[in-house]
Amino acid sequence: MIESEFNTDELPAADRFEAWRRIMATSPTPMDATSDRLADFRVHQRDLHLEDARVWKMGFRALTARRTARLIRVSDPEAYNICLVRSGTMERDWDRGRAAYGPDEIHVNDSSTPYDIQAPGDKGLVVSAGVDIPKHLLTLPRSRADRVTGLRISGREGFGALLTGFVHQLTENPGTYSPGDDPRLALILGDLVSALFAHTLEAEDALVPESRGRSLLLRIRAFVLEHLHDPRLTPAAIAAAHHISTSYLHRLFQEGDTTVAAWIREQRLERACRDLADPALAAVPIHSIAARWGFDHAAAFSRTFRAAYGIPPRDYRLQARPGRRGGHATEDGRPGTVPPPHGPEGTQRSGTAPAARLHVVDHPVREQREGPGGVQRARGRTVRRSPRVSRGEAP
Repeated sequence: MIESEFNTDELPAADRFEAWRRIMATSPTPMDATSDRLADFRVHQRDLHLEDARVWKMGFRALTARRTARLIRVSDPEAYNICLVRSGTMERDWDRGRAAYGPDEIHVNDSSTPYDIQAPGDKGLVVSAGVDIPKHLLTLPRSRADRVTGLRISGREGFGALLTGFVHQLTENPGTYSPGDDPRLALILGDLVSALFAHTLEAEDALVPESRGRSLLLRIRAFVLEHLHDPRLTPAAIAAAHHISTSYLHRLFQEGDTTVAAWIREQRLERACRDLADPALAAVPIHSIAARWGFDHAAAFSRTFRAAYGIPPRDYRLQARPGRRGGHATEDGRPGTVPPPHGPEGTQRSGTAPAARLHVVDHPVREQREGPGGVQRARGRTVRRSPRVSRGEAP
């Protein structure tokens, strides 16, 4: 996973807009940028690259970006730009009309058709996040997918909420994934976007069966995570909530080399581990933490924990305390969370705590355009010097 950033705050005020204009003009989806507020123009963008797809988060103000027919002839990656507005207002002009999008609303741009995106300078800072994904990664027929562009889609419910949560997790916690996860993350991203498009068009039957099954599994897992506290969360209850048979539910999970019960147990144990290692919860009894995550019998929780990790929960909590052997701290000196020596199902876990944000990204290095601040390449990692540079496609 390649990570990059661009922040105009790290440039002299007089150079900020021109630096951003150059980045947009030379990106794979080139756009013409203008602003009527050059004196207080600002952009801060963070990109994560997953193979051919890109996930991003940005804040900007007083900006108009135009994708013209001329620029399409110059370069067209044939991709969709899915944009979620987190705060502020964005406006879009295209051949079918004009629309405005507010907080928690999603809209889709097509790199192959002209459009304008505006963030009026008198309406303050706009914060947005989203995805750039090649059309060939979607399982929905392109003739249907193209009809989604410009529509106002909710990011608070259904597949919009699932995509929003996925993008938020990636942009806020990229260090939790390894380089080998890129193909899997790209596949999930393609399925989520395909399902969002199909649902929006009320054409879910147009999805290929494999993608429909993966999309259903994503919904089921989101449902499980919301109900981990409930000891009545059983395969039968999950199947009934999604109007499928229990046998079909088991088949969906078996395709991922696990079982329904094993996946629920793993998610519960991971969250119990986190709470046991949290100094703020040191006074909370172990049986209360177990009950919080759906274990209604303390003795059964202790046996399950020890079987999965090879250590009783009481001993794990003692080892996780700051200053004890096996304890860790973050780089700013705060106590860190200590994972168990082995994860559920015997998976080996590392014993490192979440690191503070650095300007070093330990991901395999791909070809990257050098921007105003410059990019140094070191063996196996990218070292950025301020200002940090992204590829800066359309907001």
